[in-house]
Amino acid sequence: MSSFFDIGYVFDAIPKLLNYLHITIEILLLSIFFGLILGIIIAVPRLYKIPVLKEIATLYISFIRGTPILIQLFLVFYGLPLLVGMFGINITRMDAFIFVIITYTLSNAAAFAEIFRAAIQSIDYGQAEAAQSIGMTGWQTFSRIVFPQALRIAFPNIASTSISSLKDTSLAFSIGVMDMMGRGDTLITATMNALEVYVALAIIYYVIVLLLEYGYKFIERYLNHYLVKEAL
Repeated sequence: MSSFFDIGYVFDAIPKLLNYLHITIEILLLSIFFGLILGIIIAVPRLYKIPVLKEIATLYISFIRGTPILIQLFLVFYGLPLLVGMFGINITRMDAFIFVIITYTLSNAAAFAEIFRAAIQSIDYGQAEAAQSIGMTGWQTFSRIVFPQALRIAFPNIASTSISSLKDTSLAFSIGVMDMMGRGDTLITATMNALEVYVALAIIYYVIVLLLEYGYKFIERYLNHYLVKEAL
């Protein structure tokens, strides 16, 4: 390790790290997209109290929330090939990137399931009864009355979870995915400028988080624009 801090190397490292930013963004976007879909599916048994499935969903959420993401990553990376191998399917040569997407999807899904469940339960049931009384079907009631309000309520927590997920993606390199952290690790090995590389990574992640926060605030204002109109 260098005996002094080289500020110049920080700026040299940033472009090298940014070359791998798209990998980090792909992990984030794909895991959020599939996590939202799976989260809604997992929330349904708990919302409608479906026997057996409710208990399975509750146990799944409890397990995900009670274990570190790094452990989950290794469980999927080493455990999934063994599990599907029991059915004669060999995925040992599958790209580590896929295992990362699966892990973060499963992790995000647990968080999104609880977010959606709490948001939907916060909607006054009287609105659903009123909608059904005028002939709206269950799907129309959910899609036109319940879901838009639930989305507005859930969005701040969805945004917060997404930002946390971005920071968690830094662990993907631990199973061989060459993202920004992975590239940073190779730079440290080659140059021994560990502190400078980590400062460069911190700057990049911080800027991305600031951009995400700004974007989420813009979307949140859009979702709440009708509330402002009502207040006026």
